[in-house]
Amino acid sequence: MSETDAVALTADLIRCPSVTPEEGGALALLETVLSGAGFACTRVDRGGVANLYARWGAKGHAKTFGFNGHTDVVPVGDAAAWSRAPFGAEIVDGVLYGRGATDMKSGVAAFAAAAVDFVSTTPPEGAVVLAITGDEEGDATDGTVALLDWMEANGEAMSACLVGEPTCPERMGEMMKIGRRGSMSAWFTVKGVQGHSAYPHRARNPVAAMARLMDRLASHPLDSGTEHFDASTLAVVTMDTGNPATNVIPAECRGTVNIRFNDAHTGAKLTDWLRAEADRVQDEFGVSVEMRVKISGESFLTPPGALSDLVGAAVKAETGIDPVLSTTGGTSDARFIKAHCPVVEFGLVGQTMHQVDERVEVEQIRQLKRIYGRILADYFG
Repeated sequence: MSETDAVALTADLIRCPSVTPEEGGALALLETVLSGAGFACTRVDRGGVANLYARWGAKGHAKTFGFNGHTDVVPVGDAAAWSRAPFGAEIVDGVLYGRGATDMKSGVAAFAAAAVDFVSTTPPEGAVVLAITGDEEGDATDGTVALLDWMEANGEAMSACLVGEPTCPERMGEMMKIGRRGSMSAWFTVKGVQGHSAYPHRARNPVAAMARLMDRLASHPLDSGTEHFDASTLAVVTMDTGNPATNVIPAECRGTVNIRFNDAHTGAKLTDWLRAEADRVQDEFGVSVEMRVKISGESFLTPPGALSDLVGAAVKAETGIDPVLSTTGGTSDARFIKAHCPVVEFGLVGQTMHQVDERVEVEQIRQLKRIYGRILADYFG
């Protein structure tokens, strides 16, 4: 039996214009490939989002290795700025170009190809699951979450999972993610009293109150880091009044912060702190401060152990590099899977993800497929 070509599969996926939340034909393509290899495939669509669950082997087997990834991509931006067609999947000098080449159609193609070849040549005693979403780059409320909800309702489960997101900063093999920081945003609206700037005592300036609030939040060190995490960060991302006049104190000012937090915090405790600071400014300035918070994910950690050892050994065998165990970066769908089973992330070099001329070296795709294949062989061996 011939091997499944992960590079060709990546190119075929790139040619599917699956910009969030459009399916674009990507999951239909994967369903055809996987069902042809004996995987039982189920579309788990919810809220206008397309998702695919594919399992080879017995349902509910105690030894079930899962892969998770996404086929949706971010918009291309200015298509004229690309040197190659964003959905053309051209290969030039050993480099494959296209939106999603790095993030993360190559990862999905690599684990799909590895899984197909593995179950075809060495059928394991156990099951292999692929949980693929079309809603990772969007709100992520009806993507991997929908898959996990469906799995729980239908008696499906994974005993371990690998998310194929790009994890390596510069060289293949140098980094694995064993956790992620939490992420949350807070929107503040300060309401004061409008007035003439020449008579500030007759107004209540919401801009000054917002400036004080933002300064206090940004100046407060959240922590100095924990055993597996860097220090938490808070960034002020916008302050706005929409006021074009220089002689008017406005009635309202808006500001937003984003926090990336480690395992010294929870979203709820940080929300309490933000509210306390807002109340403090509210009392000092005689204004009202409204606050809205969205917690995109809590911090989590899969402690170093059997799963990270398994993945690390496969990475070193194929690259000669011991991957660093990291918790850096933004959020990923691993934040949902961590409540289901142990989960780690390993994938390509991610330098061009979301950029114009997103691209990947084709040899890295082949290398990634070999790593995933070795992980499967070692897990079931």
